[in-house]
Amino acid sequence: MPTLKQKPKQRPFCFSVKGHVKILRLVLTVTSMTFFIIAQAPEPYIVITGFEVTIIFFFIVLYTVRLDRLVNCVFWPLLVFGLAASVFCIADGALIYRKLLFNPSGPYQKTAVHDRF
Repeated sequence: MPTLKQKPKQRPFCFSVKGHVKILRLVLTVTSMTFFIIAQAPEPYIVITGFEVTIIFFFIVLYTVRLDRLVNCVFWPLLVFGLAASVFCIADGALIYRKLLFNPSGPYQKTAVHDRF
């Protein structure tokens, strides 16, 4: 009579060392994005940090729900983020082209408030 082997019980992702590291990374990235917003840093810094927060959050959700073990044929977050990035790049290129078409003199230059008076 064959004996059944029990699977070793795995801890939930949020209570594992990898889970703690990912959550700590998410907290650190959200903190840095908050500091960028408070310091009124250039928009690309804030947007890139926001993308990183979104990606880290979705990976935490992915590992918490264990979708990485259920879907083993395609690592779908890379596909989703790749498609989203390509759509955003195309939209950004179209907006830049439109702006340069209507304003061929050059890019917009920010000036300080005290320089206006």
